[in-house]
Amino acid sequence: MIKRALVLASASPRRREVLSGLGLSFEVIPSTIDEQISRPLPPGEMVEQLALRKAEDVARSCKYSLVIGADTVVVLDGKVLGKPADRREAYAMLERLQGRTHQVYSGLALVETDRDGQISRRSVRHRITRVHMRPMSPDEIEWYIYTNEPMDKAGSYGIQGLGSFWVTGIDGCYTNVVGLSVPLLYEMVRDMGYSLIDFTKFGPSDGRTRR
Repeated sequence: MIKRALVLASASPRRREVLSGLGLSFEVIPSTIDEQISRPLPPGEMVEQLALRKAEDVARSCKYSLVIGADTVVVLDGKVLGKPADRREAYAMLERLQGRTHQVYSGLALVETDRDGQISRRSVRHRITRVHMRPMSPDEIEWYIYTNEPMDKAGSYGIQGLGSFWVTGIDGCYTNVVGLSVPLLYEMVRDMGYSLIDFTKFGPSDGRTRR
């Protein structure tokens, strides 16, 4: 029986690392959509819409596949903070985030295609994680920006890297902050009738080890 292919519709190295760390067999095909939203949306709706658009964009070129789309934003005081356009914007974001608690919204979409390459099913959800940050001095902000780590990340920091220096704790899912919630992915794959185990390099969960 031919197994469905698992496809990640993202160029994000962090999302790729999350899936690789799970031992999943997957292909990476970055989406090429315009990520601009035509009208203001609540953060949860925005990340869901963008995640679904990314997955659908890539799914059009994938037969018999399960395509994963994801999108992440940081929210502070009701304002969405995406990726910084330049170092000045990164500094401004970090200056606002330091010493405060903010929310990270990550949307996750699954798009299933049949053997003819037609979209057969869709699913989209999001998760929210609260992140607590310690104060950062102006010199620390300048130093962190100098490392270049903030420049391709929502909110201008990476919790999985040097940005963890200033994170004192989280409420919720860690991988959601990285950009792809593993528990949510497991649930969504399961609710579509699959097992995430079956997409790993270790083979299907067929009970072969039971005695």
